[in-house]
Amino acid sequence: MRREDREIKDIKAIEEILLKCKTCHVAMTDGSLPYVVPLSYGYRFTDGGALELFFHSALHGKKLDMLKINNKVCFEISDEGEPTRTETPCNSGYYYSSMIGYGEAVFIDDAVGKCEGLSAIVRHQINRDVDFTEEQAENVCVFKIISNDFSGKQKHKP
Repeated sequence: MRREDREIKDIKAIEEILLKCKTCHVAMTDGSLPYVVPLSYGYRFTDGGALELFFHSALHGKKLDMLKINNKVCFEISDEGEPTRTETPCNSGYYYSSMIGYGEAVFIDDAVGKCEGLSAIVRHQINRDVDFTEEQAENVCVFKIISNDFSGKQKHKP
């Protein structure tokens, strides 16, 4: 990271970003062109320290086709915060916090796993515990990104 003074190393601070934000931008490729989609997410950390991000979608579509060809992804989550203003517009910017990472997308095929993923998404998005039925899980695709390679960055307000 070029700006080491802005790097976030503390996992609790990274989790604050995950908690605050609701949209994850996932980048993928099928080998020809990159493709980025904004997705609602849920998450958890494994006992081994890996980050698992959960997503749901329709059963068919471009992103699923691409992930089946190449499951390697990059993801980004950010909170823009508020603008910084200076006399010189070129020195203006934003106070922000963000994280970026790399991982592999894994499709969840079993009903129990899908229900757990859906519950994680709803818990994060609306702060409510919801139990899903096997029938509900059958009607959607649920996948997760498993990442051991992620970091955070932040520009603090003075």
